[in-house]
Amino acid sequence: MEFTEEEKKILQQFMTNVDKPIFALVNLPEVVKGALFSRYSRTTKSLRRVLLEEFILKPETGFKEIVNYQVSSGSAQAVAIKKAEEFYDRVLVGYGDDSVAELAGAHVAIEDVTNIATKIIEDSRIGLSPLEKSTRYVYFDQKRDGKWPYYEDPTIMQGEFAALYRETCDFLFETYANLIPKVSKYITDLYPKDESTSDRAYSSSIRAKTCDLLRGLLPASTITNMGLFGDGRAYEYLLTKMFSSNLQEIRNIAAMLQEELRSVIPSFVKRANDNYGKAMQQYMRDIDQNTVKLVEMKLKNFKFEKQEKDVTLVDYDTDGDERVVSVILYQYSKIPLEQAHIIAKNMSDQEKEELIVSYVGKRANRRHKPYRAFEHIYYTFDILANFGAYRDLHRHRILTQQRQLLSCDHGYTLPKELADAGYADQFKAAMDKARDTYTKIAKATPEHAQYVVPLAYKIRWYMRMNLREACHLCELRSMQQGHPDYRKVAQDMFSEINLVHPMLGRHIIFVDMKEYAFERLEAEKKLDKKLEEIKKKYS
Repeated sequence: MEFTEEEKKILQQFMTNVDKPIFALVNLPEVVKGALFSRYSRTTKSLRRVLLEEFILKPETGFKEIVNYQVSSGSAQAVAIKKAEEFYDRVLVGYGDDSVAELAGAHVAIEDVTNIATKIIEDSRIGLSPLEKSTRYVYFDQKRDGKWPYYEDPTIMQGEFAALYRETCDFLFETYANLIPKVSKYITDLYPKDESTSDRAYSSSIRAKTCDLLRGLLPASTITNMGLFGDGRAYEYLLTKMFSSNLQEIRNIAAMLQEELRSVIPSFVKRANDNYGKAMQQYMRDIDQNTVKLVEMKLKNFKFEKQEKDVTLVDYDTDGDERVVSVILYQYSKIPLEQAHIIAKNMSDQEKEELIVSYVGKRANRRHKPYRAFEHIYYTFDILANFGAYRDLHRHRILTQQRQLLSCDHGYTLPKELADAGYADQFKAAMDKARDTYTKIAKATPEHAQYVVPLAYKIRWYMRMNLREACHLCELRSMQQGHPDYRKVAQDMFSEINLVHPMLGRHIIFVDMKEYAFERLEAEKKLDKKLEEIKKKYS
């Protein structure tokens, strides 16, 4: 996005550059950064434009008073960074403690990257907090320089399927953009506004519902934005992994990201691509390449059986009740853990349940979470859901998960409302074209072929989590305003847990098992009330 010289002069005080797609924020209080990234996830604007128009140039935000941005601090900032680098170098050399790198962090905006790239970045879940532009609240229907917003991977564009790739992505976006006004009108007619609903809440709900029904048409190559906050140690490992990627996009992002982080936390990211980092990168590449070949050989003659269930509980701790009770006994006494296990094993179900009920207490809402005894039971789920739902569930970090490559092999999800509205044929035509193109590219390079796969196509991944995280995930992701696709996954996970551990599952009480037609409306009405309260508070 173009900025005037005056705008650049203002912006350059708060970011490491004003003309590149990746930049770090500087000279901003944490409260401003948090508010900025929050707004960033719900708009089509770049982060620079949001900062300029909605923070700096709006007197009511109090930005000048908070930041005092008129005071020139560029040179002071540079000196401070240089002194900090010298200090941390001495600490790292003197003590060899990498954990020092966790004491410094950076906010980074990563713009003009694909949905494939955001997933690879968000795979590094420890020490990093991501926020991504939402496909549920933002339309991706605007061309830039006469072109739909999708990435052209060099490997594909230099091969025989370049024209087909462009044709397919164009067709997906054209179908998406063409259906937006039609589907929006259909939803408006289906759910007319009542007197108790504000114009803002109603229009936001219509937009969200339209996005929910159509986001499956967007290819994984769709260009998006994300914000990232992390500590130095997490960034170093993230960069090392990204530099080892087979995808040119990921390596390019890593190079730009490292360059910007050198401006704010240089000591902590320099090893990602030095001799130490390159050796680590090669180690990662060797593992992937060798294991892929070996797995292909081992499974060459294996016939796969189709798995009917979308959510399958693969394994779990069968003695879950005893595990929880033993930790409760341990926490509130002075006996050894081994002895607590023996006592719990010999207790009756009634005695166990009495302890568990007391331990969980009276949960008034989903934020009243059970304590750590619930972390001693683990569940492993094999999940098959569309890529759109995966993107939302992928961001849960206190668990272990691993996905397979995105493909068109498992079919796709067609929203019922689209079929009811009479647009099933258009949706299917887009899916079929994408599948044909994917199949041709995947024969040569399945990893790069992911870019052409729409979000409606299903992906398989596993999630391994303890009961405490399962409680959080199932209650949060089953809420009324959630997307129906990931709500179904959360509901199914809860049902599986409740089936094998009813004594524990009954305490996961805020899972919403209902189905809703107009999901976002009630949430938007609640938001109206909060906005009114804030207006009264600060009027």
